Amino acid sequence: MATIADHEKYRQRLPGGKRAIFQFRDLSHLTMAGADLSGADFTGCNLQSANFSDTNLSNAVLYGADLRGAVMHGARLDRADLRGASLRGADLTGARLQDADMRDGVIAERDISGNMQLKKPDHDAVDLGGARLVAADLTGANMTGVAAGRTDFTDAVLINCVLTRANLTAARLEGANLSGADLSGANLKDAQMRGAVLVGVKLDNTMMSGADVQGVLDDKPRGRPLAELGVPIEEAFRLYRLWVETGGQQGRLFDFSRLDLRLIGARPGLVLTGATMDGAVLQGLNLERASLQGTKLADADLRDCNLCGADLRGANLSGAQLTRADLRDADLGPLILGADRSFPVNLMRSLLRSTDLRGARLKQAWLDEADMSRALLEGADLTEARMPQRQV
Repeated sequence: MATIADHEKYRQRLPGGKRAIFQFRDLSHLTMAGADLSGADFTGCNLQSANFSDTNLSNAVLYGADLRGAVMHGARLDRADLRGASLRGADLTGARLQDADMRDGVIAERDISGNMQLKKPDHDAVDLGGARLVAADLTGANMTGVAAGRTDFTDAVLINCVLTRANLTAARLEGANLSGADLSGANLKDAQMRGAVLVGVKLDNTMMSGADVQGVLDDKPRGRPLAELGVPIEEAFRLYRLWVETGGQQGRLFDFSRLDLRLIGARPGLVLTGATMDGAVLQGLNLERASLQGTKLADADLRDCNLCGADLRGANLSGAQLTRADLRDADLGPLILGADRSFPVNLMRSLLRSTDLRGARLKQAWLDEADMSRALLEGADLTEARMPQRQV
């Protein structure tokens, strides 16, 4: 399409460039997959069943657009203006909508007398009913009053999202991260919220009758109290590191299993080599470049953690939750202690949904029965790894 080519020139500030303006056009069923249409204007367009897979629509104007049934896998819609748009039945799996504006909106136009008249669309405004936003990133999006009944937000990121007065009746929010979201006055009747993260969420006048909140992680402490360590957590980490560095001659060995460690803050470079941390709650922590060789982390909650560049050789992560974790360039290879002593990483039955494993070393890793749905594996070393039988 010549308009897209001209827009590319416009975006690169080349001669002959012209911003793409498609206002009020019928572009239904059109394929624009993979195009860079950032900043384009689709105000009031009919985009039913259009294909925008992997399309860059950052800062695009989709005000009042009809996107019913559109395919938008992996599309980028950061800061897009989606006010008054209908996304009913659209598929936005893995899409990014950071700071998108999805509030209600109406279109006005001048009649032949020059008077402003409201133009009524043939779709319900701000409608996400039945849409698929699995693993979508909606961080900071404004969805005030949005109609999202039966919408699938499984494993989606809704951090700091404004959902005041939103209709989320029977919506699927299993495993979604809603940290800091504002759900004041929202309707979550019969919503499926198993395993969702609800830390710091505003729930004033929120309707939650019939909602399934089993396994929800909120602000309440989980597991063992930190007081059981006998010393402040900072001192426990210091003594444990000394124990590791002196081969047990100094310092002290601690059992960190089933502790809720979410309040320790960012800990890049943390040394917990060989520690017992089974069932520990570490959701959302910055553990970049942490030393976790041989660490016991079975059934631990490591969702949303930054483990970029971490040393996890030989760690036991069986049954651990690693959904959305950042494991780029992490070492998940075998821990070699001698010519005939090698301990592969155990990731059996772990949850690696939407986990970033790009560039990670997973040589000989045990991944039997792991859920690797939508995991990013570009550049990962899976030599001799035991893979799950079925990949999604």
